[in-house]
Amino acid sequence: MDAPLWLAGLPIETSLHEDVRAPWDDALLGRVALADTATAAEAVRLATAAFATTVRLPGYQRAALCAAVSRAIAARREEFATLIAREVAKPIALARAEVDRAVQTFHLGAEEATRVSGEMIPLDQTPAGASVGAVTRRVAVSPVLAITPFNFPINLVAHKLAPAFAVGAPVVLKPAPQASLAAALLAQVVAAACAETDVPAAILSVIPCAVDVAESLVRHPGLGVLSFTGSAAVGWHLRALASRKRTVLELGGNAALIVAADADLDRALDRAVIGGYGYAGQVCIKAQRIFLHEAIAKEFTERLCARVTALAVSDPMDPAGLCSALIDRRAADRVRRWIDEAVAGGARVLVGGAQDGARVAPAVIADAAPGMKLCDEELFGPAVTLHPWRDADAMIDAVNATRYGLQAGLFTRDLALVTKAFQRLEVGAVVLDDGPTFRVDAMPYGGVKDSGHGREGVRSSIAEMTDLRMLVWRGLLG
Repeated sequence: MDAPLWLAGLPIETSLHEDVRAPWDDALLGRVALADTATAAEAVRLATAAFATTVRLPGYQRAALCAAVSRAIAARREEFATLIAREVAKPIALARAEVDRAVQTFHLGAEEATRVSGEMIPLDQTPAGASVGAVTRRVAVSPVLAITPFNFPINLVAHKLAPAFAVGAPVVLKPAPQASLAAALLAQVVAAACAETDVPAAILSVIPCAVDVAESLVRHPGLGVLSFTGSAAVGWHLRALASRKRTVLELGGNAALIVAADADLDRALDRAVIGGYGYAGQVCIKAQRIFLHEAIAKEFTERLCARVTALAVSDPMDPAGLCSALIDRRAADRVRRWIDEAVAGGARVLVGGAQDGARVAPAVIADAAPGMKLCDEELFGPAVTLHPWRDADAMIDAVNATRYGLQAGLFTRDLALVTKAFQRLEVGAVVLDDGPTFRVDAMPYGGVKDSGHGREGVRSSIAEMTDLRMLVWRGLLG
């Protein structure tokens, strides 16, 4: 399929195009139209012109738009899932699950659109405020620039669009180049939903473009909010370019999965396999470093290696598949290079790691140490490192010894260890009896250190995209 860019709800063809190829077999899936700087600037102009109208839409109409998008995605579930599986090599079962999450994310947007409210503020704590009253309300800051990654091409876009639509903020979306076809299909759905609900179609423009054009959008004064999901290096670079914009950054991770001596090993193993190798590890909260109490380390390692040895790299259309190709050959080359660097430094590959083009066999690595990229950086690939521990404090120090801090998983029944982990782990969330990959779309989601700035989740994003406005008056008490 060929995909136009979408300018304020209208499909636009341009003289600039880019091929979209399937990571699994390099098949040509279509061409996507690219925006130049002038077209990007026009998208901003249309968004800012529409803002005066959309920010004043009543709650029921904003809710209706989100609900209409939710219904439309659900009605086209298999179309979206198949496109995701082909375009970014996400196993079809995981692609369907992502589409289902996007349905729920827009449903949450519909609910929150009717709850965007303020509060009555008592000011009589001092004599000067004895007869003064105040109320607050939340108001959208401006149109939003959303920049999204390839790995969740519908639901991570939904996490930008749903809260913005809920508060009446137009969005200029720059999708990942590897996922432009999915973004174009979503733009089509939103345009139809706007027509159904009588919302200005300029509430969304989808602008695939080159890096220099994207940076012109980041610098544009008409877009007062930047919501970015992607790598730490790019995110912090864009924040520097964004100057005085409101920024929300959901960045990389190097997540730990901690297994204590009293853990349910069957469940911990299940979550380690899914969290370490699902979608070839191309998830920012994938289980990358597994910390095993020495009492269970040998058994866990043997059972994990057996499970991983049996885990095939399969066509993304395989309904039983968990791990497919990486997004491209360059990503696979990097994963293999990091494994080789670790082995040169003394690490051991227990199973897996063989490369065939964009495919890397799921790997288990022992004896990796700080200073190796496998331990220090975000792998974004199908390998885990194993780290035995005895002392909880030393283990927590080791988990924290990274510039990332997104989420951590902890398997234990020891309340003292849970309390210590919650107090001391430098992460946005500690997930008990599950892997770090756990996320429910309503929860506040984000990290600390180089893992980001701000929080997503529909309600949390609404707070990030809005300002608090206050009305103060005298004579409240007569």
